[in-house]
Amino acid sequence: MPTVTLPPKENALFKRILRCYEHKQYRNGLKFCKQILSNPKFAEHGETLAMKGLTLNCLGKKEEAYELVRRGLRNDLKSHVCWHVYGLLQRSDKKYDEAIKCYRNALKWDKDNLQILRDLSLLQIQMRDLEGYRETRYQLLQLRPAQRASWIGYAIAYHLLEDYEMAAKIIEEFRKTQQTSPDKVDYEYSELLLYQNQVLREAGLFKEALEHLTTYEKQICDKLAVEETRGELLLKLERYDEASEVYYRLQERNPENWSYYHGLENALKPATAEEKLKIYEEAWVKYPKGLVPRRLPLSFLSGEKFRECLDKYLRMNFSKGCPPVFTTLKSLYNDKEKVSIIEELVVGFETSLNSCRMFNQNDDGKEEPPTTLLWVQYFLAQHYDQIGQQSLALEYINAAIESTPTLIELFLVKAKIYKHAGNIREAARWMDEAQALDTADRFINSKCAKYLLKAGLIKEAEDMCSKFTREGASAVENLNEMQCMWFQTECALAYKSMKKYGEALKKCHEIERHFVEITDDQFDFHTYCMRKMTLRSYVELLKLEDVLRMHPFYFKAARTAIHIYLSLHDNPLADDNKELQADTANLSDKELKKLRNKQRRAQKKAQLEEEKKNAEKEKQLKNQKKKKEDDDEEIGGPKEELIPEKLAKVENPLDEAVKFLTPLKNLVKNKIDTHLLAFEIYFRKEKFLLMLQSVKRAYAIDPDHPWLHQCLVRFFKAVSESKDLPDAVHTVLKQEMARVFGVSNAKSYNQTFLTKHSHSIPHRLAAAKMMAYLDSSTEKKATELATALDESLSNRNIQICTDVLESLQDGSLSNTKETAAESYRAECHKLYPYSLAFMPPGYEENTKIAVNGDVSTETEELANDM
Repeated sequence: MPTVTLPPKENALFKRILRCYEHKQYRNGLKFCKQILSNPKFAEHGETLAMKGLTLNCLGKKEEAYELVRRGLRNDLKSHVCWHVYGLLQRSDKKYDEAIKCYRNALKWDKDNLQILRDLSLLQIQMRDLEGYRETRYQLLQLRPAQRASWIGYAIAYHLLEDYEMAAKIIEEFRKTQQTSPDKVDYEYSELLLYQNQVLREAGLFKEALEHLTTYEKQICDKLAVEETRGELLLKLERYDEASEVYYRLQERNPENWSYYHGLENALKPATAEEKLKIYEEAWVKYPKGLVPRRLPLSFLSGEKFRECLDKYLRMNFSKGCPPVFTTLKSLYNDKEKVSIIEELVVGFETSLNSCRMFNQNDDGKEEPPTTLLWVQYFLAQHYDQIGQQSLALEYINAAIESTPTLIELFLVKAKIYKHAGNIREAARWMDEAQALDTADRFINSKCAKYLLKAGLIKEAEDMCSKFTREGASAVENLNEMQCMWFQTECALAYKSMKKYGEALKKCHEIERHFVEITDDQFDFHTYCMRKMTLRSYVELLKLEDVLRMHPFYFKAARTAIHIYLSLHDNPLADDNKELQADTANLSDKELKKLRNKQRRAQKKAQLEEEKKNAEKEKQLKNQKKKKEDDDEEIGGPKEELIPEKLAKVENPLDEAVKFLTPLKNLVKNKIDTHLLAFEIYFRKEKFLLMLQSVKRAYAIDPDHPWLHQCLVRFFKAVSESKDLPDAVHTVLKQEMARVFGVSNAKSYNQTFLTKHSHSIPHRLAAAKMMAYLDSSTEKKATELATALDESLSNRNIQICTDVLESLQDGSLSNTKETAAESYRAECHKLYPYSLAFMPPGYEENTKIAVNGDVSTETEELANDM
């Protein structure tokens, strides 16, 4: 149907509709639409119908909106307005690919429409169609060469396509058009210059970048960025003398910045540790109170020189009372020699301070204040906790608490010691005690909530968080709104350990939705950043969004969800109705009547509770509607509600698991867990080539990983036993297994692995489980192998011992599980007296956490009795 041209009166009304849409005056817009459409001649006017649909979409009437826009489009297929509006509708539903098609159709009928081109470019950059984005930006530059955004957008397109030289040329051409006085402070021009310099550096044009920086230095507002960039460029150009001068200047500006000292090291090129130390000795004289120049040499010094420097560093910190001193030294704990020197020194300090209030009895100096001893004890508690001697750590922290029972940091460390000792319940008690000392501290509040979640006390954790969430809304909903992912991750893990899989999956899906929202939120920045000229930050944002799901929060949520879906596939949740039918079949009529009455009463009670909940929800929704009444912003489609029961009873758990796995396979390839989780899914799906791909990728990362070994043995067995495989697939599998792993026989591979790693408990456990898996007659030998706790064995810790105990309890090692598990638990309890996992049966029933109540020391007493 051809485009209908409106007469002047109706055309004026149509223009008013467009203005109303732009100014978000949707009600008025609908009135004007009605005036045009009420005229029988224009009742089916395509563009007016489309605009009416768009306006209704903004008011939340999505179905009606789509119906009107499609009707308008059918009536006027050659109208760029109809296609543009349909694109806007698709965009509001986040269907960006569909929206792009609509915009391209709109441009067929009006190829130079600026608004459509701008909208198309936004979608192209959002979808990372960089080639298309460059073409669209070129069109916009041709149509509006005087506009700043036209040049900048075109330059960014080349930058993202990694054609840096072309991007730099475009920016330079644009910069020449800017009339700016050298003395005038212009923030936006300054940002343009810094962005231009960044592009030159990325192009590898370091000499040109340095010249550019020197030429325009006065016009750049961020003087610190200028100096840091100059230092970096001089190092790249091997102009070391000039670079050292820059880093000396930066040191004067901030003597506590680690990177300036590393820059100076790269500039001065010291050949030995002694020469390197001279750099820091100069800094000691210049900045006598500086802590960083005293800390950094500890990383490369050793022996007596290390002891001497450490002595001075620790004295400075203990005298001042610096709580983070242990954290700054934590990276040194990989070196056993340095750990023994740290222990010897600090224990010496403690002994001397106790006897004469000085760091050393031979010191000729003033006495230290009592707080110095406190911070030394605080350090020693953390030190012994780090090296796994929790009993000693508790002795020191208890002594510190006795002397100063109001210092929150001491309670935090005591909680941490109990957590590392394997008793999260006692840890949560002490963290709650710390929180009670300062209820206005949000950090302690969050830390306490985290510990409560780890202890499985979800309700108490929610109550703890509610002290800092919005009033009138539930804490859980508010935390979800705020995208508080640490809380949701811990919640998911807590629910998973309680086997409440539906609730755990709900939290994982909420985190997934946050990442989708973050990706969608970048849409607003495409125009904003070009308008405000924050170009460096904009390019960083785009690069971050490309790898967003590499974030640890997503990885944890995805891993948890995949493990749950694997469990649901292996042991699907029973259907209540089927269970009920099975039970009622064996009942008499009288018993059946009784049961039905009982069920009806329970149903009625549940219904009343549900109605009460719904009434509360309605009340909250009304309050929210009142707040949003005057807000006419565009709203997206309603999200599907996450119902735990539905999530736990999904039809195909493995397909759901793959959805979480795909981003990990694309972005977190360097973690072995990604490929092992992939194997677990494909093993259950019986996809042999994908199994092979997963184990090969994992093998390339760590060929000796215990979990990988179990996967490989199961894979070898599955290949040897499978009879349905096509000959070509079987041949490929055999060839690749022989080429990569050298062997394809599961038993011999397991024996070789055991011989190679007979000294390591995690590897022994993996081999023992596979021994029992391959041959049930070897259970006794497998149990002996896994339960050995000799001191000569490496990697012995609470976690691996807990894994062994769980393997005994679930029968994956032995059928005589109860006897073997109980004797192993008793042995582990002697080694780890505080750990809940190895407490005698019935212990947990006798201990309860009294949040905001008295802190029980029952675990301490029990451990001391051992």
